[in-house]
Amino acid sequence: MQKRSSTPKLDTVQNARRVVLASIEQTEIESSIVHQVMSAMGRKGGKIGGKRRLETLSDNRRSEIASQAAKTRWANKPKKK
Repeated sequence: MQKRSSTPKLDTVQNARRVVLASIEQTEIESSIVHQVMSAMGRKGGKIGGKRRLETLSDNRRSEIASQAAKTRWANKPKKK
């Protein structure tokens, strides 16, 4: 008597699907590692950049930037009728 296999044999299409899903899963793992590294680099630069910009800008220039930002924020508000 023949022994039965514990897993059914896959046909060509099922096997191709299994290979594609495995490759997608591996790609997602690699992209998540790259994403983590790049976000860490961005955080590091952002922490340094704000402090350095504060030191290099004069008080007048910071005031001009803040005024321009406030005008831009309020310009986008819809006016009430």
